[in-house]
Amino acid sequence: MELSKRPDDAAKPDFPTLCPDCGTPLVRDPEEARHYCPNRTGCPTQTKSAFVHFASRDAMDILAGDATIDQLYDNNLIRRLSDLYRLTKEQLMPLEGWQERSCDNFLFSLEKSKSVPYERVLYALGIRHIGKTTAKLLAKHFPDIDALAAAGTGQLAQIDAIGDIVAASVSAYFADPENRRLIDELRGFGLQFTGGGAPQKVSDLLEGKTIVVSGVFSIPREDLKALIEANGGSATGSVSGKTSYLLAGDKPGDAKMKKAAALGIEVIDEQQFYSMIGR
Repeated sequence: MELSKRPDDAAKPDFPTLCPDCGTPLVRDPEEARHYCPNRTGCPTQTKSAFVHFASRDAMDILAGDATIDQLYDNNLIRRLSDLYRLTKEQLMPLEGWQERSCDNFLFSLEKSKSVPYERVLYALGIRHIGKTTAKLLAKHFPDIDALAAAGTGQLAQIDAIGDIVAASVSAYFADPENRRLIDELRGFGLQFTGGGAPQKVSDLLEGKTIVVSGVFSIPREDLKALIEANGGSATGSVSGKTSYLLAGDKPGDAKMKKAAALGIEVIDEQQFYSMIGR
């Protein structure tokens, strides 16, 4: 749960400092103008949000939206992410609105989620500051969850596009025994915690190059990122001093374009990119 703080709230002593749902002191991320409740396991709102994120299409793709999560939580059927995989048809059928077909479809989606690749499982865990692109990058550098958990902040921060804040967030997550126990439980249910690593390379033409992709292209951006990696480069989501090129299509992000200009980073189009890899 996050609460926005307006500029004039700084002088107001009545701005909430405790989570209204669980009473936990709110935390302000130094990089964001928002306060959030850090109580991931004891705050109902935080717990439900974690389930919704875990079940989302880009994560585990489970047939469970906000209403379903609310219902399962309010009926004391789920508290930890691993509880989803303990649900049975006998538990679901008595719930309001559930019929045999909806139960079967839901349970099938749970079973199907066990084949979701490692990088998406990593994103589904809801580690703070770990979006889809960062999860994919971490899965590329650490081929299994144990290697990632063992990495120190220094090792993590050396990866392009993984700064100190992200590195500290990952380290803090794996330092928590409850999170390690959760991963062991999910692994026991058959979720994929291995299988990362770099895609098969076809050339070294982009070796050492970090490229940010922004805009609309003739092919999906994920395909462009795969081409970058297949030719030895690294595809990241944000422009930084380590960025080699900004690959811009139609309607690229204004913020990325401005930052590239400020840092003197070369902007290339789709055809220039293809020329670089000999296509």
